[in-house]
Amino acid sequence: MNIRKKRKDFLFKVLLTVFAGLVAIVFLMPTVLTITNSFMTSSEISANYGVMFDNISSDKKTYISDTLNLKFIPDKVSFSQYFAVLFKSPEYLLKFWNSVILVVPITFFQIVVALFASYGFARYDGKIKQIIFFSYIILMLMPYQVTLVPNFLVADKLGILNTRWAIILPGIFSPFSVFLLTKVMKRIPTSYIEAAKLDGASEWQIFRHICLPLCKSAVFSVTLLVFIDYWNMVEQPLILLEDKEMHPLSVFLSEINTGDVGLAFAVAVIYMIPTLLMFLYGEDYLVEGITYSGGIKG
Repeated sequence: MNIRKKRKDFLFKVLLTVFAGLVAIVFLMPTVLTITNSFMTSSEISANYGVMFDNISSDKKTYISDTLNLKFIPDKVSFSQYFAVLFKSPEYLLKFWNSVILVVPITFFQIVVALFASYGFARYDGKIKQIIFFSYIILMLMPYQVTLVPNFLVADKLGILNTRWAIILPGIFSPFSVFLLTKVMKRIPTSYIEAAKLDGASEWQIFRHICLPLCKSAVFSVTLLVFIDYWNMVEQPLILLEDKEMHPLSVFLSEINTGDVGLAFAVAVIYMIPTLLMFLYGEDYLVEGITYSGGIKG
């Protein structure tokens, strides 16, 4: 019986691994296709996908009867697309830095605000605190498209419409990070804080030397989620920034015309690099942040 059970368990694990591998391949295919196609020549890209892009750019849409040739390995490796993006088309790099200028301050200051706010929510009780925290939950459940019109009106009244502040300020005070970090800080054992108080630690020392180290992994996880969310934003720049020169690369990628399809692949790869680097650098922190439970790793 034990041998039969072990065989069933082994077979189940094998099937589960195969299924997970197939799902991973399906999800990775678009990314791999983008990276490999960025090393193709313009003529090869046109030969493989020209029919599809011609149909997209035309005013009259037609059914594509020809079979598209999805190629993962280029016939000839070429760096001409990257050379054109980095040296001949400065508008792409300009949009990339527009993304950095918008996303980095939002991510950094949102985490700073969230750390202090979540510490207050986790450490103190009261009706006012419960009302404010409930308001945070309601705001977090609302899709950003619902609050776009109020943000537009407020930015217009403050005179910051069509400036980067119209996007940065609402992003800094987003409730998403506050909600998640509050849940994490509430899991910190009270015995840690009581022991620190007996040693004469102040609130700042408790926050800095106890809460921050225990929440380090969760902070990185939230930072990664916030960065990815705002790195891929589209609606906010389109509504709050009339000047296209200030648009981030996430908006500009959708505006690349048919003649620049090869460049679009190269720009998309460059666009993926920051998020991939953050994930690869902090993968352990991300996993630890997900499994964190009150100072004890599960």
